[in-house]
Amino acid sequence: MNDIETPSKTTAKNAQPTKRRPSSSLRKWGPAMLAVIGVLALNAYLLGPTGHKIPPLSDQAQRRMQLGAQRTADALALNYDKKSEAENVRNFKQSRKLSEEEGGVLEYTRRRHRALGEYVHVDVSDQFSIFGKVSVSLIYFAFWVFLMFPNWFLPIGRPGIALGGGLTMVVYRYILTLSGDGPTFYAEKVIIMEPLFLLFGLMLTTIYLEKMERGGLFDKLRESLDDPINWKRSAKIMAMSTIGSAAVMNDSVVLIFSGVVVDLCVRHKVANSLPYLLSLATTANIGSALTMTGNPQNILIVSLAYDDISWMEFASNMVLPVFAATAINTIMMFAYYGSELFPGSSGFAENVGILFGGNRTPEMLAQEHAYYARNSNANANLEESNVNIDVTATVPADNGQWSLWSKIQVCVVTMFLCFFAAGFDVCVVSIVAGCVLMLVNAYKRQHYDPKPDTTQYDADGNPLPPKKTYDIDGNEIVSAEEEEELITESETTLTEVDYGLLMLFIGQFMLIGSFDDTGVPQAFFFATMQGCADQMTSVPCVYWFVAVITLLSNIASNVPVVQMLAATFPYATPYDWMQVSFSATIAGNLTMLGSAANMIVAFQAAKVGDRTFTSERHAPFGVPSTILALYGGTFLLTLVHFSPECSEKLGDCE
Repeated sequence: MNDIETPSKTTAKNAQPTKRRPSSSLRKWGPAMLAVIGVLALNAYLLGPTGHKIPPLSDQAQRRMQLGAQRTADALALNYDKKSEAENVRNFKQSRKLSEEEGGVLEYTRRRHRALGEYVHVDVSDQFSIFGKVSVSLIYFAFWVFLMFPNWFLPIGRPGIALGGGLTMVVYRYILTLSGDGPTFYAEKVIIMEPLFLLFGLMLTTIYLEKMERGGLFDKLRESLDDPINWKRSAKIMAMSTIGSAAVMNDSVVLIFSGVVVDLCVRHKVANSLPYLLSLATTANIGSALTMTGNPQNILIVSLAYDDISWMEFASNMVLPVFAATAINTIMMFAYYGSELFPGSSGFAENVGILFGGNRTPEMLAQEHAYYARNSNANANLEESNVNIDVTATVPADNGQWSLWSKIQVCVVTMFLCFFAAGFDVCVVSIVAGCVLMLVNAYKRQHYDPKPDTTQYDADGNPLPPKKTYDIDGNEIVSAEEEEELITESETTLTEVDYGLLMLFIGQFMLIGSFDDTGVPQAFFFATMQGCADQMTSVPCVYWFVAVITLLSNIASNVPVVQMLAATFPYATPYDWMQVSFSATIAGNLTMLGSAANMIVAFQAAKVGDRTFTSERHAPFGVPSTILALYGGTFLLTLVHFSPECSEKLGDCE
């Protein structure tokens, strides 16, 4: 009898979870390799394996080149006031509406040409020897690999690697200058201060929104993204990230919500947080392509474009491609991470039924029951703890009411968004918002928060008398209560600013700036584009153009690529810039280093102990998703766009 298994024992044995087989390299990297092969095959079909199908320049393109050369020559021949030249060039964006008495379009062209040549991109590649170009490029790519895979080497971390790389470039460029193999490297000129100011202001604002009050605005935002169903939680994160990035800026959204997403994963005991972090990072980049204030490269494009591009014109061109890219990314997310987002599902067909038919698997039902049971227990414990508390003195965090401090937070955030939308400098707005919240928090802690208990106790729990202090003559110093030392913001909240993240960007600026000086990115662009360089956004060249921009944006960063294109093609049309903006933005999802938002997500998640968001885990999803979204959106943008394919200021629209 003992040898016979009862049905209950058999069922229990069969119910034991089976170990998941690790996915093979082919299964992991197969979609990425197919996507890359598809891009090469498509462009080989459209342009020919050797480029023999590249169409000749159209009459309009040839006329635009002639008009551009003549316009540049006429503008440079103008006389100008040397006293006000520096100020005029620095503020050339305000010169678009010059009257005829002030010089009109020609004077604007002259100021902009000076700005592009002096402040945006200084071409010093001819001052490098071959050895200098090769060695600087090798150093850059070595640190690029270190930044992509920091765990392969010493445990220094990305901020230390980037800063070490930047300082290495400074020292090595000095050696090249002494040996005559390269020009002087002005590191202070390649460090772009605006992103650093913006990041500092956003970090300051985010920290005070999170730390000022338990159950405040930050916790309410966290609760709005919570859901017991995995795929719904991911969908909420993607919707919030897409809309928020278009309204504010992708860097600010991921900076605020990276910790929230990790906290939700911990709360639900998620084994793999990567789908949720990818949901945040990828849709933040895609959503930021919708508006001219969604990311730094879009702001730069609108500033450097020869013709005026309004907010509505920009958004109307991007709405269809961004919607398509968002849909493709969402479908890829649900398909690639189906086992994590749809636990217990048998495959893609059942996932579709869950999405559109409201079906539930037993595992999903168990998650829902556990979620509501946990919330019920938490509310019961909260009510029990509040029995002897005066409800007029304190407001429970979960009763839906808003305290005074939460209302102040909402007011500050609303004003922040209004000033942001009104076109005020985003760096100043974010820093001012952080400083206002800092003052409010300091006042709250001094006058409203309970004083910290500094009483010390012995081993038996008895309070110890306060320590006495004496002056130099042996007299006891009696401390008045009003002279009690206060805890300052510098000792508390300001210490939580991620200065390492600022160091990461400073190091990257120096690395990228030195690499751009060599002229290698520009040479790569022209070598790969060949006959498509002067007709980069015409079909079929546009499909090869977006591939080259995607590659350059992940090697040399998207902002320097935009600067390079502005200096190389000063009379690019508004439609040209729409294609550049979309491709450079979506390209940020290809690799970890493709976007600052990716780096922020990885850094913020690692700060709270989640190190799943790495380059090795990002690329298998990022490559196929980015390529499909990029080419789908580009195709729609070529079919439907409202920006002219000519330059009105240049006069080639006639």
